Amino acid sequence: MSNRPLHAPDQPLGSPLRDGERRGVRFQRRLRHAPELVWRAITEREHLAAWLPVDMIGERRAGAALEMPFWPAVVERFGIPDPMTRGEVTVWEPTSTFEWNWDGDVIRFDLAPGADGGTMLTLVTWFGPAPVEPWDASAGWHTCLDLMAELLDTGAAPGPAAANPDPQLEPYRLAFTT
Repeated sequence: MSNRPLHAPDQPLGSPLRDGERRGVRFQRRLRHAPELVWRAITEREHLAAWLPVDMIGERRAGAALEMPFWPAVVERFGIPDPMTRGEVTVWEPTSTFEWNWDGDVIRFDLAPGADGGTMLTLVTWFGPAPVEPWDASAGWHTCLDLMAELLDTGAAPGPAAANPDPQLEPYRLAFTT
């Protein structure tokens, strides 16, 4: 297993968000792949293990319940005591918007076609009441997006259990606390 950092210098940190007591993070990434390919990477189960720490079991439609078990390698690496989480699809607009709840967090992907044939991906995550600090979750999402880009660029990525979000922790901690 590799613990290699995946942060590419050309990928900026996400922007911390605050709405009253709510905290979140917003990422924007220019991807050189068409929205249809990016959509498949964020919605189809066979691609999720390469970049997302959980599987998504359930229909893809607004209102559908999701079972979201952590992948076994993620459970082992991070010592997750209860690997089953739940969610619900809240917005399903194929090839443009996918939003779901994940144990109190709200995750929204918006895809827009780029002038170059690629995609502008925007990810906004609003954090729910969880035992995870916003900078930890932000570093995790940053790493997930790096893995997704690697999957799209090369056809494979090592998965979240093999990646190391630690290099992003301090910059995100500073962004959320200053």
